[in-house]
Amino acid sequence: MTNPLLAQWDTPFNLPPFDVIKDGDFEPAFDAALEDTRAAIRKITDTDGNPTFANTIEALELSDASLDQVLSVFYNVAGADSTPVREELQRKFSPRLAAFSSEVTMNEALFARIEALWQARDTLDLTDEQARVLMLTRRRFVRSGALLEGADRERLKAVQEKLATLGTDFTQNLLSDERSWFMPLKDADLAGLPDFVINAARAAGAEKDSEGPAITLARSVITPFLQHSPRRDLREKAYLAYTARGANGDKTDNRAIAAETLSLREERARLLGYENFAQFKLETEMAGHPDRVRELLMQVWEPARKAAMADSVKMTEMLHSNGYNGELEPWDWHYYAERRREAEHDLDEAEIKPYLQLDRMIDAVFDTAHRLFGLEFAPLDVSLYHSDARAWDVTRGGKHLAVFIGDYFARGSKRSGAWCSAMRSQQKLAADIRPVVVNVCNFAKPEAGQAALLSWDDARTLFHEFGHALHQMLSDVTYPSISGTSVARDFVELPSQLYEHWLEVPEVLGKFATHAETGQPMPQKLLQRLLAASTHDTGFQTVEFLSSALVDLDFHDGPAPVDAMAAQQATLDRIGMPAAIRMRHATPHFAHVFAGDGYSSGYYSYMWSEVMDADAFEAFKETGDAFDPEMAKKLEYHILSKGGSVEAKDLYAAFRGRLPGVDALLKGRGLADA
Repeated sequence: MTNPLLAQWDTPFNLPPFDVIKDGDFEPAFDAALEDTRAAIRKITDTDGNPTFANTIEALELSDASLDQVLSVFYNVAGADSTPVREELQRKFSPRLAAFSSEVTMNEALFARIEALWQARDTLDLTDEQARVLMLTRRRFVRSGALLEGADRERLKAVQEKLATLGTDFTQNLLSDERSWFMPLKDADLAGLPDFVINAARAAGAEKDSEGPAITLARSVITPFLQHSPRRDLREKAYLAYTARGANGDKTDNRAIAAETLSLREERARLLGYENFAQFKLETEMAGHPDRVRELLMQVWEPARKAAMADSVKMTEMLHSNGYNGELEPWDWHYYAERRREAEHDLDEAEIKPYLQLDRMIDAVFDTAHRLFGLEFAPLDVSLYHSDARAWDVTRGGKHLAVFIGDYFARGSKRSGAWCSAMRSQQKLAADIRPVVVNVCNFAKPEAGQAALLSWDDARTLFHEFGHALHQMLSDVTYPSISGTSVARDFVELPSQLYEHWLEVPEVLGKFATHAETGQPMPQKLLQRLLAASTHDTGFQTVEFLSSALVDLDFHDGPAPVDAMAAQQATLDRIGMPAAIRMRHATPHFAHVFAGDGYSSGYYSYMWSEVMDADAFEAFKETGDAFDPEMAKKLEYHILSKGGSVEAKDLYAAFRGRLPGVDALLKGRGLADA
């Protein structure tokens, strides 16, 4: 019987046939696809005659088609719906993939062909896109060790394999801690909680097979509890469990993994001729050098810290007025920040949330994409990997552009956070291939028969991840390696963070923020108060983000620390971290940095991109129309469609006419005065 992962899929839009794919299919499909890719590489190196762009670079671009088909399904499913079998397969696949990557990039015959093309590039009559792909291909090989010899070459291979294993272990340890902990609540513990928090706790308890409501470590469950529970003892218990993920002193403790990862990254960088890992990593980013990153972060740190310290004074007074002596603690911040929002902006989360229905916010996301880019979304009845997931056919002018899959609810089998991935990326080399794009979130799942309600932060996350999806859907390049979100890490967050701005356009909320029970639109006065409070608590939010970004940068910009936790504390002491605020992601659960190389020495990217997104939305505001058609065309043409085919700074300059400064960011966060 043919393995369904290796077959040609006779399904709508060539989607994976999830109804027939079994866990037992993944490993044999992986083995076969790996050998297919090896054979394709051998065919390139065995080709007679001189290397050409077609027989070397284009052939290399297509060499891993079957492997990509298998792994795109596997890793999407393993992240969103993990099982013990899938976790074991991840542990098997990670070192083998790292070894195979080294096998390809250190293939002397293959690199010789690439190098010959590079040296003759001025005579090859390449298009701009082809020249870019050639440069990126050679750079990838060189940065992966193609120029190393002997013992250094072998050591780099071993380092890469070990890093892959450590990243998988870190991820699975974190998932295990998140999955195993929950706090059952008695009826008395529910006192003072809004109905939407109680309902989320009941649904979470049902998911954990608890006898009653429970608080889990899903952000969509624990954050509202911290905001609204008057029980300081329960807030402390939940908060400490959340911040202890990956640091419980048991078999899932990530602290030793983090330290070993940092050491191996430094060794990797030095083998490749760099002073430290940050310099290696940032060489290919817009920032270019750690000093430029630190300069940006510290420009924002001081006003953010000043705003947060002022807020902490007011909230400490509120704590004391409630009869508690002593200092404001981290498990108090969300609670008193919410009380301040209620008092200063006349906003109650319980009043807002019924207007932020998930289905209506999805409609808002789609309608915004229609008004900006002419996209249409039609539901699809297709087989998917989980019953919570749903799919849409994305078209423009009647022409199919993409399949979009949304998987929105938290569950124990899903890793935390929110992300966008592609089960298939856009390209034109093999054929006119359209993408299959997935948004995964972790919103609280409602009880049966109730509408799923979002917090304001949840709604922002929905728009954010769809901004990434647009970057994939509207991609219009020839080569797979530069498609969609295959851009500099500190540029990739621009489309996602820019799209968040449309959530705050009054006419969007005016149309789609409708009450779950009455169907009535959000009252104009409530809408105005909600938007007026958009910068509420941004001192806290900016401090918790920046502290994580600065710790990440310090970890990699110099010798690797022997004790990662001591190094983390040293950074926090140096920058004057407020005592009542903790990092958004402490080291043992800092998956952005330690689950893989993606955001290592690059967590700053969100802030770097925010400088651009604040400035980019100003371009729309300057026209007087948030949906200005000419500006939307420029955004699609210069940024969303181009993928990595042009240097990121050049793409932005083409869109805006210049590069941005930090002023729009400070203004947008309400920190300009601070």
